[in-house]
Amino acid sequence: MKDINLLSQRRAGVLLHISSLPNDKGSGNLGKQSHHFVDFLHNSGIKVWQTLPLGVPHADGSPYQCLSAHAGNPALISLESLKDKGWLQETEQCDTCTAGPGFGLHCLIAKSYDGFLNLASSTEKQLYIDFCKDKADWLDDYTLFVAIRNQFSAQCWNQWPTDLKERKPKALKEARTRLASAIEIIKFEQYVFYSQWMSLKAYASEKNVLLFGDIPIFVSYDSADVWANSKVFKLDKKGEMSVVAGVPPDYFSETGQRWGNPHYDWKYLKRTNFSWWKQRLKSQLEMFDILRIDHFRGFEAAWEIPADEETAINGTWVEAPGEALLTALTDELGDIPLVAEDLGIITDKVDKLRTDFNLPGMKILQFAFSDTAENPYLPHNYEKNYVVYTGTHDNDTTLGWFNSLNDHEKQHIYHYLGNSQTSMPCLLIGAAFSSVANLAIVPMQDILELGGEHRMNTPGTTDGNWKWQFSWDQLTEDKVNRLSNLVSMFAR
Repeated sequence: MKDINLLSQRRAGVLLHISSLPNDKGSGNLGKQSHHFVDFLHNSGIKVWQTLPLGVPHADGSPYQCLSAHAGNPALISLESLKDKGWLQETEQCDTCTAGPGFGLHCLIAKSYDGFLNLASSTEKQLYIDFCKDKADWLDDYTLFVAIRNQFSAQCWNQWPTDLKERKPKALKEARTRLASAIEIIKFEQYVFYSQWMSLKAYASEKNVLLFGDIPIFVSYDSADVWANSKVFKLDKKGEMSVVAGVPPDYFSETGQRWGNPHYDWKYLKRTNFSWWKQRLKSQLEMFDILRIDHFRGFEAAWEIPADEETAINGTWVEAPGEALLTALTDELGDIPLVAEDLGIITDKVDKLRTDFNLPGMKILQFAFSDTAENPYLPHNYEKNYVVYTGTHDNDTTLGWFNSLNDHEKQHIYHYLGNSQTSMPCLLIGAAFSSVANLAIVPMQDILELGGEHRMNTPGTTDGNWKWQFSWDQLTEDKVNRLSNLVSMFAR
């Protein structure tokens, strides 16, 4: 059982995805740089590291649209760590292997499996056997799903031959036999990912750094979850979606956001006592100390868009049994250190659902300065049970946001914060840290004082997102000292 009091103490955190860690050979990963980052957090007095979801993304790279609600992204595996174990030779390389997250098998991880079989100790091999057994409730479906999907050139499961699409037992048995070698490698990938993540988690714990995860409320249609658990979702007899998820027009988009995820069949979930959600939360609580539910308001009501609509404008709100769900989850898992992402159109019913379960909400300082003194994102309107951010992965960097404002807007911000001598983004970081909110989170871009060209994601777009990485030379001694002083000054 997790300690929900983790969210009642005054702390500061940094938002940085694993892929954004420095790596001159590609995407950031779970190797030495991740441990080095924990050292930086510890030495700065930062006690929370928030990441984006760790799942296996589709071709666009979004961690919010993944092939599984449980599986980890093999692209985050550190090959150097495999070499350190001796399972992969130092000279091994593959310049032609371009299989990205969710596509094919990384040939070097496949080669390391041979090294594992030949060189791993009996203890390590038993750990692998135990992992496959412990995670079988999702791992078996996921590995078969990926092996079949790779066989059909990454086609969505609804394009597969009918017997596989409909999971006919004979067809599944034949596929498991035919694809046994590929399935074993995919299982090994997950074992390596899990092992490296848990090593990082243990190191962070030694340094008094909590790991803060992110759960997208919806899952991708093209996922092992939907293929293997079709009754959980609103699908027709052919397995197709008649409605898809999204949000109506808001701050981020004039036409709303059409995410395209399937909606839940809440009647079925209630009949099964929400077992699918219990499994999902249990899996993530093993990985993280704190969890955020992205789009929490979908537990009270979700925006259903006809599947044939190109935008999210013509949707309707459909109620969800959030109270029953959260009751079932807490009955099963105890009090959960859960943060509710309650941004956007929030009703009294959504607020009541959050407060009834004592869940912290979110405050975004970049949203604070456009209206009146009653703006709920202004620090004087906060309560302790919130998590305050300068901005999130969906926002511009604070410097990029501030530079886009006109002079009047900038002067209004300086007037409210009371210090025109401190530049952005340091002034906004100070406002977050000085607020009464128990947890204050700052994106790494703001600590590095970077402009809008370094933002992580622009909602409603598909190109150029999720690729940002920092380098250690951007983190000067002055910036580290400034951060440490703010942590100390405001008792975080």
